[in-house]
Amino acid sequence: MKLLKLVPDDTNIKFLKLRVPFFVLSIVLIAGSWAAVLTQGLNFGVDFAGGQEVRLTFEEREQAPIPSLRELVGGLGYGEPVVQEFGGPQSVSIRVPLPEGAEETPGAATEIGNQVIAAIAKQYPDARTDGNDTVSGKVAGEFRDSAILALVAAMLAVAIYIWVRFEWQFGVGALFALFHDVSVTLGLFAITQWEFGLQIVAAILAIIGYSLNDTIVVYDRIRENLKKFRKMPLPELLDLSVNETLARTIMTSLTLFVALIPLLVFGPPSLFGMVAAITAGLFIGTYSSIYMAGPLLIWMGVTSNSFVPTESAADRQEKIARGEV
Repeated sequence: MKLLKLVPDDTNIKFLKLRVPFFVLSIVLIAGSWAAVLTQGLNFGVDFAGGQEVRLTFEEREQAPIPSLRELVGGLGYGEPVVQEFGGPQSVSIRVPLPEGAEETPGAATEIGNQVIAAIAKQYPDARTDGNDTVSGKVAGEFRDSAILALVAAMLAVAIYIWVRFEWQFGVGALFALFHDVSVTLGLFAITQWEFGLQIVAAILAIIGYSLNDTIVVYDRIRENLKKFRKMPLPELLDLSVNETLARTIMTSLTLFVALIPLLVFGPPSLFGMVAAITAGLFIGTYSSIYMAGPLLIWMGVTSNSFVPTESAADRQEKIARGEV
């Protein structure tokens, strides 16, 4: 019985032939994405914009009814709530956005929390109130800044790792590809105004991980082929390396895509933004590994002899003494 092959063994697609127009397209996408972020902004969720937090414990249940609570509180008209387990399976934290000006109006935010508590108590009499607090915009802003620093630190750590693992040109190529992936993802959320919260930060970190994984596989094959084909022009060598890893890339992407589609179509609204970000990142990361990470090696002057160890005068004299020259 023959195994199913989605990509033939003798694939020879000239990816790098269109490297210049695709690279220009990538620059335009990055510029357009940041323009959208700066002009339209991101629709920050409660995690990053502040809001009212209510903490409850369901005393007669083994587990809090989180999906039902999300639907119930969402129907009160305060926007999409963030409902999470808090401290144990019976306890939850519910955060809702505050209308503009509510934080400055004395008692307005607390009243919103009281309305949430009353609605839940009406349907779940065993719900015990553990807290009704306002999360200020300043605290949420500090949280947002910490998330941005975490993303930047992750990208820099990745670049340093690849620099050490390969060469500095590979580190720069990987960092630029990751910057492209993150920028386009942020641009997507700025244009669509989907809610941007902690889940999206987790999705972006997942995109960085996926894109990095794909880039390292391609870079590893490029390094191997640089040792094997010293006289092959670099664009041809890059095409060869991408084609040799194409089957692995397609199978990995297709497997993840098949798992994401049901979540995207049938999943709860609270997960839509995260799943949409990972789905978009799946294609963006694959694209950047081919058309960003690879061509940059050419423009940074990498050749077939770039990483061949330089022979010192002592090594040459030793070879002469052994009669090898």
